[in-house]
Amino acid sequence: MMQDRTSTPTETTPLVAQNDHLRSDGLIPQLFTSVPAFSEAASYLSQTTSLFTQCFTDNSVEPSSGDFGDSNLHAQELVTFSSGETRGSHAKSSDNASSSGNSLSAESSHTATDAPSTLDGTMENSPANSSQTSSAIIESNHGQSGISIFQGLIDRVRRTVRGSADDIGWLQRDPTMPAVEEGTERFMEILGDIRHGVHRLPNSMVCLLVPGLFSNHGPLYFVNTKMSLSKLGLACHIAKIHSEASVEKNAREIKEYIEEFYWGSKKRVLVLGHSKGGIDAAAAMSLYWPDLKDKVAGLVLAQSPYGGSPIATDILREGQLGDYVNLRKLMEILICKVIKGDLQALEDLTYDRRREFLKKHPLPKELPVVSFHTEAAISPAVLATLSRVAHAELPMVAPAGQPAKLPVVIPLGAAMAACAQLLQVRYGKKSDGLVTCCDAEVPGSIVVRPKRKLDHAWMVYSSMQDDPSEADASQVCEALLMLLVEAEQNKRRDHERKDD
Repeated sequence: MMQDRTSTPTETTPLVAQNDHLRSDGLIPQLFTSVPAFSEAASYLSQTTSLFTQCFTDNSVEPSSGDFGDSNLHAQELVTFSSGETRGSHAKSSDNASSSGNSLSAESSHTATDAPSTLDGTMENSPANSSQTSSAIIESNHGQSGISIFQGLIDRVRRTVRGSADDIGWLQRDPTMPAVEEGTERFMEILGDIRHGVHRLPNSMVCLLVPGLFSNHGPLYFVNTKMSLSKLGLACHIAKIHSEASVEKNAREIKEYIEEFYWGSKKRVLVLGHSKGGIDAAAAMSLYWPDLKDKVAGLVLAQSPYGGSPIATDILREGQLGDYVNLRKLMEILICKVIKGDLQALEDLTYDRRREFLKKHPLPKELPVVSFHTEAAISPAVLATLSRVAHAELPMVAPAGQPAKLPVVIPLGAAMAACAQLLQVRYGKKSDGLVTCCDAEVPGSIVVRPKRKLDHAWMVYSSMQDDPSEADASQVCEALLMLLVEAEQNKRRDHERKDD
């Protein structure tokens, strides 16, 4: 609204003054003062205006006492517009309709009617006063209801804007969590030896690879890593779990896998879990450690959202962005109806669920743990990166008598780069596209933070544009397992020293 340039800064024009000016026209003021709905609307509008004024002034500039006085004055003028002006208009119409003598009589009777009678020192309200009191209570209830609605709306908007900003990295801010140990330098030394043909993984252990979410629908998940480790003479297996099942259900199945391998070979098991597979494997250690402590040599969590995932939280938490585009409903249809999974598999990755679970079931302190996280590359070159997730057999017959295989590729690198960019812009956090770096660091573990840009899918699916001068995913997994073996040997020596 444009203000009069000739008015002084301290002068304000009340809204009711405009109505007093219009009162001389006769028609419009009678309409406003005779219909109760307009009275309630004016009261509701004043309450809403006062609420928005408080919200904005609380977050920007602290108002002075004079400003509060003016605000209360305007609000009072709006509230009293209906009640005071209605009585005034009725009184004026009554005065104009009667003569001076009848006017005096009408005024005296009106005064007698409006004034409460006194009997034995007790005030008795007339029916007119009772109706006015009831009307005031109703208007007050309408105002309070409007305030609560808008206050809830403002809280919802604030919660949506904040998103998972207060949750990301909560493990590192928790003073009760043990500190991590830097292991990147030693990891790079081991990786360099592997690339030069030096392999030191002992064949006295069994390796169990635990895949992550949606791995059942990617036939090549961990396949190259298993083949590479098997060629070194290491017994390696991929856990055939339902990747879309809950964490506790998969933890039970992983426990059974470990016991089966140990009883069959009498060798301890090295466990490497990727993404949600790392969470499932860690849950197995936490829930069944008394049964597994003599059967497990250590645990590697590669790109696992140990503290929680902002992607899962923003999709499923009430009041987040997922509510506005029905992402929760879409994920429920995808997981439960299409691939016959359990929505709890995704819910178990939210920050609230991870906090609750880790409080009840922390990792055993004597378990050697290595955590590995990366940062996805955000560049135009990533758009051309294709990941081989499966292969299709063609009906034609190749010259060697084997059916021809056609690779099935998906631009996972582009998808991971887009998600990483979203997390970087919204929260200012680096990630591999799905898991932020700070949430992938397990408290008390040996942390590996490579400088090389790798997205979340690189660890398990080979890329069509892999650089031969760089280590591949199988070599990285081998280096992580070797680092875990060294950590286990160091823990055993420390334990023996304490016993001596």
